[in-house]
Amino acid sequence: MALILNISDRFNKELPADTILENTTRHVKEACFSYVTPKIPGNPFLIHASPEMLDNLGLSKEDSKTKDFLNVVTGAKLLKNTHPYAMCYGGHQFGNWAGQLGDGRAINLAEIEHNSKQWALQLKGVGETPYSRSADGLAVLRSSIREYLCSEAMYHLGVPTTRALSLSLSGDRVLRDVMYNGNPKYEKGAIVARVAPSFLRFGSYEIFSARGDKKTLKTLVDYTIKNHYSHLGKPSKDVYIAFMKEVAKRSMEMVIHWQRVGFVHGVMNTDNMSILGLTIDYGPYGWLEGYDHDWTPNTTDSAHKRYRYGTQPQIVHWNLFQLANAIYPLIDEAEPLETILNDYPKEAEAAYLNMLRSKLGLKKEDKKDILLIEELENVLQLSETDMTIFFRKLANLKKANTEDWMSVIEEAFYKPTEILETIKERWKNWFKTYRERLVVESLTDDQRKIEMNKVNPKYVLRNYMAQLAIDAANKRDYSIVNELFNLLKKPYDEQSELKKWFAKRPEWARHKIGCSMLSCSS
Repeated sequence: MALILNISDRFNKELPADTILENTTRHVKEACFSYVTPKIPGNPFLIHASPEMLDNLGLSKEDSKTKDFLNVVTGAKLLKNTHPYAMCYGGHQFGNWAGQLGDGRAINLAEIEHNSKQWALQLKGVGETPYSRSADGLAVLRSSIREYLCSEAMYHLGVPTTRALSLSLSGDRVLRDVMYNGNPKYEKGAIVARVAPSFLRFGSYEIFSARGDKKTLKTLVDYTIKNHYSHLGKPSKDVYIAFMKEVAKRSMEMVIHWQRVGFVHGVMNTDNMSILGLTIDYGPYGWLEGYDHDWTPNTTDSAHKRYRYGTQPQIVHWNLFQLANAIYPLIDEAEPLETILNDYPKEAEAAYLNMLRSKLGLKKEDKKDILLIEELENVLQLSETDMTIFFRKLANLKKANTEDWMSVIEEAFYKPTEILETIKERWKNWFKTYRERLVVESLTDDQRKIEMNKVNPKYVLRNYMAQLAIDAANKRDYSIVNELFNLLKKPYDEQSELKKWFAKRPEWARHKIGCSMLSCSS
């Protein structure tokens, strides 16, 4: 039985298309996308489908068990009356303009409307497009598991994100040099069906501005406002400014959530920045194990650490500058854009401070809070301290008995017996100040714990957890994928039956590829 979906394509009907239909690598001019057909997989197999996303698209669990569903989410069969395409965009990569990039391994199948919501359905890993450059457009199992699990985990953490519908094997082998060190190996090919209201990125606008193509730029910005920011009004100079302001606000809120849960994107290029303020493109991401502002999971960024944890809010700011430059031709006035950009640092700083107040269970504002937080961030980095465990355990502190601080948070230290006395003294002094601050609050210890546990997750997708799922999946055992998927749907709940996942990174994972060292290879 054919899948019944309410197809409501807008992108490929309202925007200019590439006039060349051949699937050859090329520079695409004056077009927002190119029509392209997915590569038919050799022997597709469905590993997992998200019940929630099935429901969001108007599908059932029974639908996901059909051959037709498998065919659609692996590119083996097209939905009736649809015209798949790859999007054209550019981007700044590691601070340098890279020119045309585009969907090199992603193909958009269709847009689906259900319950008054619009969803773009995209397949990642289904072959070459005009934007693939020298790549094959395919993806492998390890990176696909990481993307599938993390996009859904982030949603349940309360982080703005793109979503995932399904994870499948293609049945093909894919050659990859995982660490770019001249040792390519064949791996299992895989496909992720991704879902979002839109996959437009900052780079979607940059490419036309860089080419001086004001006509296509205006068409795309007007389309974006009409379909995704319609509450701002009909496109005009003032609305373009309001659009920029809201994108800045959404992007800031997204990155503050990243900081809250300890997520590091790893490759915050402008082509990986959603115009809707959603986390997009889960490549060499990672979660803070030991709290370290200088940590990045991306091996290609290990020297300069441009995209390290501590600078993510600042990188969003830099990326917003590039977006402002891109849409400037439509406004032709620098001052309103400069105002938005100049307001960002203080707004981000205030948001960051309030976020950390919430993690510490502080409801009231105090001018000295910034000193309390700065010292906490400093002392957390003096000895290897697990971020997730620290904040979760901190909720158990009794404000009448902060002298017993070590027993409360000891589990968060990787080597508690090796902590120097001078560091312990700083911890002691910090807890003394923290207690004084808690006394001012009206919340009881139990009330504070409830509030803290709402923003401090117990479970996140640590890299070693994803790697265990990958290792098992390579042996055709998908039980860990399923277990983690269900675990991460309730990251703030105790889930005592699954408490084994509330644990520091094991020593075997400290230097293991996939756990501590990641690349953009997919």
